[in-house]
Amino acid sequence: MSLDPNDWATRLLELGLAVQTRVVSLVRSAFATGSNSLADAVAEEGGDRIYRIDREVEATIEQVISSWPESCQPVLLIAEGMGDDGRMLFGDPEQQPRWRLIIDPIDGTRMLMFDKRSAWFLAAVCPDKGEATTLTDSVASVMVELPPSKQTLADAFVASTGKPTRGLRFRVDASQPPLISEAVDFFVRPSRKVDLQDGFATVLSMFPGTRLLAAELAERIAERCGVMTSLPTVFDDHYISCGGLMYQLMTGRDLCSLDLRPQFNQILGRSAQDRFIESHPYDLAGLLAAQNAGVIMTNGFGKPLNAPLDVHTGVDWCGYANSHIRHLVEPIVQEWLTEHGIPGK
Repeated sequence: MSLDPNDWATRLLELGLAVQTRVVSLVRSAFATGSNSLADAVAEEGGDRIYRIDREVEATIEQVISSWPESCQPVLLIAEGMGDDGRMLFGDPEQQPRWRLIIDPIDGTRMLMFDKRSAWFLAAVCPDKGEATTLTDSVASVMVELPPSKQTLADAFVASTGKPTRGLRFRVDASQPPLISEAVDFFVRPSRKVDLQDGFATVLSMFPGTRLLAAELAERIAERCGVMTSLPTVFDDHYISCGGLMYQLMTGRDLCSLDLRPQFNQILGRSAQDRFIESHPYDLAGLLAAQNAGVIMTNGFGKPLNAPLDVHTGVDWCGYANSHIRHLVEPIVQEWLTEHGIPGK
């Protein structure tokens, strides 16, 4: 018997809550003792650096998935930290996978390992279509907040095909995962603002290398949208987590987030071997949750956002709170890219 999308959403939420409990325990213990070993770099895999805190949750993920029933297997896990190819098969190795599961166990490691801000567990599951399987094949997706040590409540978002995204709030527990039945539902809706005035609109420049280009585009947007004044009337927030940025769009906090680092690398002439860090498909595993909440998600050229299920492909994405904000900002982005020699695709 095969799981339906709602059953899968519950499985993914339970997995995310198990990771949340493990992470909360690690972070509270580390900062109660003044230790910073969670920030030790241990490897470079899947186009990113792996820290000790990342390694600490892998056993939890493997344990939970291994306990899943036959209806969930064989399942091919695709995740940051699972070796250079980021793949691990659960179930009979003689059978073809029935499902592909893409996870970012801790999206926002760099903030959480210093106890600065929440990270996010992101997951999506797709029926297996071989290497042609993409994020748009997702039938269920979850985003689970991984909070810093002082936080006592945390949010989660659960989505399955054809249903609005559900927002859930849990009391944080460092000893055992919270019960889904004890969660409190909350309303999920992006902003309805029609301009950028006194709102958050961010061109991402999380890391060195592409910041000058991001700033140039951000200035162009502010100028064209009439918010280039002596007083700050548009703000940005470089939340080092795609999940965190989607969360802010889903809950009405932000108006748009633009991650064009693949285009920035192309403008800079960076080769495949020396590209500055970009988002990867696992960073967008919450795509279905964001879309079902009403966020408009496109690629950098305004086309539907999609990506293969791997750990290497660079993904450009733009998230808009509503169609008004998209129609205001997207033409400016297209013009700027064209001026820099990046044709639409």
